[in-house]
Amino acid sequence: MKNRMLLVTVLTVAVLASGIGVAYTDHLNRQLFVRMQKLQAERDTLEIEWELLQLEQSTLVTDIVVEQRARAQLHMRTPEPDEVLYITPR
Repeated sequence: MKNRMLLVTVLTVAVLASGIGVAYTDHLNRQLFVRMQKLQAERDTLEIEWELLQLEQSTLVTDIVVEQRARAQLHMRTPEPDEVLYITPR
């Protein structure tokens, strides 16, 4: 009888501990899942920003943009034909 009571007590404690362990594990899994979703959303945002920056970079280095900036900021111009000096090899 005493052994049976001890066995019931041990099994009850084991079942309770197992239930608490399952609840704790589920809680951690939920927290990690939420964190994973936030990180994936941040990754997606950064990928979009990266693509926009690559697009902007590709448009900034076109010949037309370079020429426009040279004219506007450096006051450069295309020389007149009589201002061009041609050098021929000897």
